[in-house]
Amino acid sequence: MDSPHGAAVKAEDFGVKGPRGWVFRGIGIDAEPGSLIAVEGPSGSGRTCLLLALTGRMKPTEGHAEIGRHRLPKKMAAVRRIAALGPVSGVNDLDQALTVAEQLREGALLQRRYDGPVRALLRPRGERRASTAARIDDALAAAGLDVATLPKGPRTSVRDLERLESVRLSVAIALLGAPRLLALDDLDLKLSDAERAEAWDLLRSLAARGTTVLAACSEAPSDATVLRTGPAAEPAAAPAADPAAGSPVVPRPTDSKVTWGVQDAAPHDSDGSADADADAGADTGADTATTAAAHDPHDTKGDDDALAEARRA
Repeated sequence: MDSPHGAAVKAEDFGVKGPRGWVFRGIGIDAEPGSLIAVEGPSGSGRTCLLLALTGRMKPTEGHAEIGRHRLPKKMAAVRRIAALGPVSGVNDLDQALTVAEQLREGALLQRRYDGPVRALLRPRGERRASTAARIDDALAAAGLDVATLPKGPRTSVRDLERLESVRLSVAIALLGAPRLLALDDLDLKLSDAERAEAWDLLRSLAARGTTVLAACSEAPSDATVLRTGPAAEPAAAPAADPAAGSPVVPRPTDSKVTWGVQDAAPHDSDGSADADADAGADTGADTATTAAAHDPHDTKGDDDALAEARRA
């Protein structure tokens, strides 16, 4: 597999608004190709919607972004061609009824059918099979998934995988198309501290190879470029003034890598932006009214309906 050339990620006053208020807004970022970008915030704060908007799968309400040289929202289809989704619950879930080998073959077939060059379909069957096998091996190696170590090898059922193994499998499938931008949701969900460290090491290795990585999480590592979603933090209350001590000094954050995306004060349901309406552009370029949800692991009711259009995109 050729070394990928990552996509720069830029945004200015980027936001999505639904009928109950802003899902996220005021997002600004300027990240170089091959960056590791963490979208940090509590579940229900719009992390998933921001992830989908930056990968061309949800139309923003205000502001603009550039992924590579493709400007959003005008070039959503072009962004989708260079941006792949790793695990995003409710959008591209792994099929629990398949084995690992079947899931990989399905991913390779879909990538070749929809994203591969037409001339690839005209090659002899044996050559196509060898090429597919080589791409799968390269993707598995990059994702750090050794299929031979699974309980039943490649015949292991997807439902029997551990959480980190599922993440690696989803990443491997996404890498089959050699994307310039890879996006993952809920990276640290249901992972131990050691597994979380392994997951971030995986993403660092992908970024080091050249792929720009965008991952939603509850706590970002110190070396990532951070986008934060959710209400802006309330400033700390100043201590009572002491006439003898003079005016107190209140420390302020100085990390230039951190950008806040601010929601309005309108109340939301427990699943945050579950009912936020956003226009998701179809491949035909038509604007489609879409309802999109940020995934809440504690309340998944309505996820399938909320992200149906994003899934089809």
